[in-house]
Amino acid sequence: MIGVLKLNSKIQYGKSKSNIPYCLFLPYCEKIDKPILVASNLKKKTYIDHFIIMAKFQLKINGKSLNVDVDPSTPILWVLRDHLDLLGTKYGCGISQCGACTIHINDVAVRSCQLPVSSVGDNKITTIEGLSENGDHPIQKAWLEHDIPQCGYCQSGQIMSASALLKANNNPTDEDIDDAMNGNICRCGTYTRIKAAIKTASKA
Repeated sequence: MIGVLKLNSKIQYGKSKSNIPYCLFLPYCEKIDKPILVASNLKKKTYIDHFIIMAKFQLKINGKSLNVDVDPSTPILWVLRDHLDLLGTKYGCGISQCGACTIHINDVAVRSCQLPVSSVGDNKITTIEGLSENGDHPIQKAWLEHDIPQCGYCQSGQIMSASALLKANNNPTDEDIDDAMNGNICRCGTYTRIKAAIKTASKA
């Protein structure tokens, strides 16, 4: 169960049979709308008045069902990288402004650095690792054909945004491409090549 454990309450709630003090627990659960008492040995700290309980999540990632036990507020980016060893999704800015962390949620491009794992639910996640089995997605082929990668750091995010565009619109205009790729920053300046590659992939 997810919730807040009040550690610095001035009210004393007694102790359990094991002499463990009770603390007030506020569940994050619609079915439980009242606080409950929980025995806890957690030490009080002057700079902490609550404790977030870890939770288990079953995620649908790249066609597989994967389980993680994490803080519900953890961005899905760090669940992918730190807990599931899926390192293709990159950390860039941490504020959803550069596009390096782009993944698909139900085939829609989403920035993962600000998306908490608790909000994903049963939705289907696709990362760069799951875009194609052998790196043969039309966008990936076009990327190589147009020799886009320079330093390469932003490319997984660029590819995920571009592939989501073509999933929704297989014949995008220049304006469609600009709108879809807006916010995907390439510090090597390969924007012209990226647009050309998307047009090539749209004809595949």
